[in-house]
Amino acid sequence: MKYYWKYIKPYMLFFILGPLLMLTEVAGEIVLPRIMATMIDVGIGDASAGLGTGYILSRAAMMIGFIALMITGGIGGHYFSTKASVFFSSDLRQGVFKKVQGFSFKNIDNFSTGSLVTRLTNDITQIQNMTRMLLIMAMRAPGMLIGGIIMACSINARLAMVLVVVIPILAVTIALLLKTAFPRFGIMQKKLDGLNSGIQENITNVRVIKSFVRQIFETEKFKNANDDLMNSTLGALKIVVTTMPVMMLAMNVTTLVVVWLGGKFVVGGSMGVGELTAFTTYITQILMSLMMVSMLFLQLSRALASSARITEVLKTESDLTDENASGKDKKVTEGRVEFKNVCFKYYEHRKENILDNISFTAESGEIVGIIGTTGSGKSSLVQLIPRLYDVTSGEVLVDGINVKEYSLKNLRDGVGMVLQKNVLFSGTIEDNLRWGDEGASMDEIRAAAESAQANGFVTAFTDGYNMELGQGGVNVSGGQKQRLCIARALLKKPKILILDDSTSAVDTATEARIRQSFSTSLKDSTKIIIAQRITSVIDADKIIVLEDGKIAGMGNHNDLMKSCEEYRDIYYSQMDKEKEVS
Repeated sequence: MKYYWKYIKPYMLFFILGPLLMLTEVAGEIVLPRIMATMIDVGIGDASAGLGTGYILSRAAMMIGFIALMITGGIGGHYFSTKASVFFSSDLRQGVFKKVQGFSFKNIDNFSTGSLVTRLTNDITQIQNMTRMLLIMAMRAPGMLIGGIIMACSINARLAMVLVVVIPILAVTIALLLKTAFPRFGIMQKKLDGLNSGIQENITNVRVIKSFVRQIFETEKFKNANDDLMNSTLGALKIVVTTMPVMMLAMNVTTLVVVWLGGKFVVGGSMGVGELTAFTTYITQILMSLMMVSMLFLQLSRALASSARITEVLKTESDLTDENASGKDKKVTEGRVEFKNVCFKYYEHRKENILDNISFTAESGEIVGIIGTTGSGKSSLVQLIPRLYDVTSGEVLVDGINVKEYSLKNLRDGVGMVLQKNVLFSGTIEDNLRWGDEGASMDEIRAAAESAQANGFVTAFTDGYNMELGQGGVNVSGGQKQRLCIARALLKKPKILILDDSTSAVDTATEARIRQSFSTSLKDSTKIIIAQRITSVIDADKIIVLEDGKIAGMGNHNDLMKSCEEYRDIYYSQMDKEKEVS
């Protein structure tokens, strides 16, 4: 509850009014049968008293008044309960989303994407439904139960002894059903996670699936996940299905016993027909309230499974924060990068480091190339600069200050990064480029696109910069997507620009023009270029050769050709291939 209080507090008035107004409906339901009993026994049954029509009409008017009160209370109770649950769940969803946005990559790695989607949608919807039902039933069900028992005992205490047998039996039955249901709802939500993950993966990668003609395989895979969810759902809902017949059987049997025993009291003259009618109504209300409680607890058991999953997200603290940063006001001004004996691994329990004892300096304005075989740790290295991950040991310094001393915003504002996996978002090309600078003028946008060699193909589109991009930029080619991502980073005018193999889909001539533009558009910025092609880094001021997470060589091209065997192997293998092609 402590994780939810701040989302409940703004709507506390609704949380109070909803249940209170439901009490007026309960009061009417408790009083009406008693009024009806007197109407039958006194107004109709006791004709000798001479009360007759006038008494009946007065009681009818009283009933109408209570019914009007019940309608007002019922509508108001449902209205405020609904508002409370919807507003609360909306703020909770916003809070969970904001929490996820603050996670480090390491935190996100602990949750699958499909699971987070399920938690933000289905799980919070379950909590919303439970909250609404709880507010409606919190006063209604106990009120009907307690009020019904009191009124039944006041009519005929001996006949009310039937409840002493029925209520404990039903209470035990409900408890057993709930104990069985709770773990099944947790399993059902996990199956839903798996289904959502499969759907997202399938839709996102539909082009790959079609190109490899894997539709039948993926359809079967989806069927298996869907069947798993169906079976787990049926297993959980069997409990819900069982509850209703058990409650209805108890209600009918109890009503039969009450009518049979009550009929004897009526014949014996110790009980009126109206009292028996009212007593039967109260018994029905009592059993209905127990049924409502059982349904409430079933919904609660499912919502608790969802709540545990939401709480897991809310209580997860990001392992990468700037709360203790001593230089939160400092900004990146020069772009000098220094690694001091840096070691890094993604998981603490791993014995071997991804990066081991990395030390180098990239001066402001320098072009630093990073090259090495696949899996040598190139991407892992540059992700430490904007603190996408934290080092395991050692230090990463920017402008001579440990990156942990910056606020995350100021540090990342000073770093422009084009990731290995290029990502564009739904919206226009202009909207995507403005991620680099929301306030940029169109001239600045065009200049950045020109530097990234993107302006030519963008202006060739019918709508130009207003062309709508599909999800992930599916309606532009790989090379065009890379150039748009570079333009977005250039528009940011960062002091440190990191290109993580971001020109792999661009031809060598275009790539050369992009690198050439850096000398004018980002003259004073530090450029760190990760590449597979040696031609991408051959002219760099400094080239770092990585091998199995260690620096195998460092220097310019000429130095490395003399001193680094790994670099020579890469150079000759690629240059020979180029000669063969030519």
